[in-house]
Amino acid sequence: MINHIHSSVRQLSLIAAFALAGCTTMGGTDMSDMPAKRASDGTLTNAAGMTLYTFDKDAAGKSACNGPCAANWPPLMATSGAKASGDWSVVTRDDGSKQWAYKGKPLYTWTKDQKAGDKTGDGVANNAWHTAKE
Repeated sequence: MINHIHSSVRQLSLIAAFALAGCTTMGGTDMSDMPAKRASDGTLTNAAGMTLYTFDKDAAGKSACNGPCAANWPPLMATSGAKASGDWSVVTRDDGSKQWAYKGKPLYTWTKDQKAGDKTGDGVANNAWHTAKE
């Protein structure tokens, strides 16, 4: 009887382990490969924990923030081989470089945020900039 219980527990442990492993993938892409993290409040951040923002003047899939704008709002850049998955896409900027977008909205950081968790860019420029949320 005890051996049967131990065997059942081992089987359940294996099933749980496989189920958890399945939770780390989305659309066949390992979540650790995603370009951003989600903070506890649902805010998207870059790998360093800096808040990501969206810009109201961006058209779906196209960044309107170039030149001096991009100097203040650095785009969340993507490598040339970056693969889009689910809500994540890669947009081509005016200069030909690649930028990550979430649900079609290009993502940026804000130079005035000093440390991880800062959200000083939310509402800037007559409320045209917003924290990106999942």
